[in-house]
Amino acid sequence: MNVLFVSAEMAPFAKTGGLGDVASSLPRALRAKGIDARVVIPLYGPVQARYGDDLRHLFTYQFSRRSGTADVHVHTLEQDGVPVYFLESWPFFSGGEYIYTDLNWDRERFVFFSQAAMALAWELGLGRDGGEGWFPDVLHAHDWHTGLVPFLLHEARHAPEWQDVASVLTIHNMGYQGWEAGGYLWAAGVPGRHEPNLVYLDKTDNLLGIGIAYADKLNTVSPRHAVELHDRRFGEGLEGLIRARDADFSGILNGLDMQHFDPAADPVINHCYDATNFRAGRVQNKRALQNALGLEQDDNLPVIGIVSRLVDQKGFDFAIPGLRLILAETGAQLVALGAGDPDLETHLRTLEWDFNWKARVMIGYNPALSMRIYAGADLVLVPSRYEPCGLTQLMAMRYGALPVVRETGGLADTVENYDGGPADRGTGFTFLWEEDQAVRGTLRWAIDTFRGRRAAFERMQERAMRLDWSWDKPAQQYVAMYEQALAARRK
Repeated sequence: MNVLFVSAEMAPFAKTGGLGDVASSLPRALRAKGIDARVVIPLYGPVQARYGDDLRHLFTYQFSRRSGTADVHVHTLEQDGVPVYFLESWPFFSGGEYIYTDLNWDRERFVFFSQAAMALAWELGLGRDGGEGWFPDVLHAHDWHTGLVPFLLHEARHAPEWQDVASVLTIHNMGYQGWEAGGYLWAAGVPGRHEPNLVYLDKTDNLLGIGIAYADKLNTVSPRHAVELHDRRFGEGLEGLIRARDADFSGILNGLDMQHFDPAADPVINHCYDATNFRAGRVQNKRALQNALGLEQDDNLPVIGIVSRLVDQKGFDFAIPGLRLILAETGAQLVALGAGDPDLETHLRTLEWDFNWKARVMIGYNPALSMRIYAGADLVLVPSRYEPCGLTQLMAMRYGALPVVRETGGLADTVENYDGGPADRGTGFTFLWEEDQAVRGTLRWAIDTFRGRRAAFERMQERAMRLDWSWDKPAQQYVAMYEQALAARRK
């Protein structure tokens, strides 16, 4: 089976969140199961600048649409055995220092990318890569950026070559949809969208909505979030489409690259360890983290870690007041790394300004520091309003830091709440309400457990570290979804 991932991101080339990780790890896991999975992403300026010497120009094709004819240059390399295609075409993806820009330009860019990716599949089928021809059985689109792909495939099925090709859409974050793209679709020569539910709900110019309406199969990245997306609270105006497509919709929990994220072999942390010797290994990382950031080195002071984008979804507007109370009432230290909304950045930084002897806040994106936080913190706070899956809590547990999370989406699917006793159950601490007092109370509970029930705390750490978050099971579920999509097309 041939599967072409059409994605705006793929780690390590272009990544702003979990989408990039999935587009990197899942194709590799699929190839291990005999699926010929390949990926196409845009050639962003930063990718060209960093990886240009590794790229090989494959071929150039011309793509015509209403606004004119574009030259599309196809570059390629293999990443961990996965063939990756990069599309370069001026002015959409050619130079610059950005991945995403403002929504107006991004809608136009990604409408073009979706069309160009379809054309790439056709060119590969003609053998333009120098081979005998490779053509996808499944086009796998991701999020709003490529939500147009299922519709383009629907329109192309008048040609016999496309009739048996299936489409799959994965929703990584419903909060971003490519709204009001009608003008850009018209300018690009995209036909009208007449699917009845799409028309009834007035979403014919919503790129993610178009993908939901026209994909043969669709999923989101955790079972709990698949249920949540049926509700107005989480559906962001597209819950009606989700309900209409319920028979074709599922939740498949994201995996984690267990080899890449491995405290026993991670080169960026100070001391490697595993589930058998974490008590000695983690304390060395904790001391190193405290020392590097100028905090008091004390094994008995609980360290609360934060690694996050600072946006409304992540819940820090109500979490920061709760953190402030915790810092005032306990000896806990805070180490936070993140960037995003300027107001949230400022509010988080005030914790360091007001508690400069016990709190450190770093604004930005630093992968090495994030891993040192996971390896050295005792707790990691993830107070998200909604979380389709989330990788932060998975990485925290992998490294033995117990997550403190709001009970939603993938956080609820992956973090088992402490039982309050000897830890016969539990891999972290959970709360439900989006309130500062819920954050305060749950952190206080976690800190009291760290101090007063250390054996239970360490028992949860060991259990969390031994959990299998590999892609093996999710990849098999994706294979099953591809087979169902193909069966629906070919019956």
